[in-house]
Amino acid sequence: MLRLGFRPLTVALLAVAAPSVALVPAVVHATVPGSTSAVNTDENGLAMRGYDPVAYFDTGKPTKGLTSLEASFDGARYLFASEEHRKQFMADPAKYVPQFGGFCAIGTSFGEKVDADPETGRVVDGKLYVNFNEKAQALFNKDVPGTIQRAEQNWPAVKDKAQ
Repeated sequence: MLRLGFRPLTVALLAVAAPSVALVPAVVHATVPGSTSAVNTDENGLAMRGYDPVAYFDTGKPTKGLTSLEASFDGARYLFASEEHRKQFMADPAKYVPQFGGFCAIGTSFGEKVDADPETGRVVDGKLYVNFNEKAQALFNKDVPGTIQRAEQNWPAVKDKAQ
């Protein structure tokens, strides 16, 4: 009898995990390749590709900010769709910035620092999460608590990792 060396549980876990892993992009990168920054920014220090972080809490939708309405936090620049949003942010920036430095929550749950698309933003329990793309967002939505828990566990090791 040929023995493959896999236990049934291992095979079952691989069967379940394999489709999920395929959703994490083969080429993972931060907005600035090689960056060790814990905040996902472009080469000009702009976070969230210019989307207004407060809008997700206010309207529930991704909204582009205006270059004339800007604030800085934790070494990153954020843009806002209104002066009111900018004021709200300045009063409590930690409340509005995306979790995991604005990197993909799914990628972080897999132990990787992956760029995120602000169009995927979702507020869960008063915190903003973003993902790489719609497929990653769909995976996030399948197990929100589990994904967040794994990402929170991995974030300390991932946040200063170079891409």
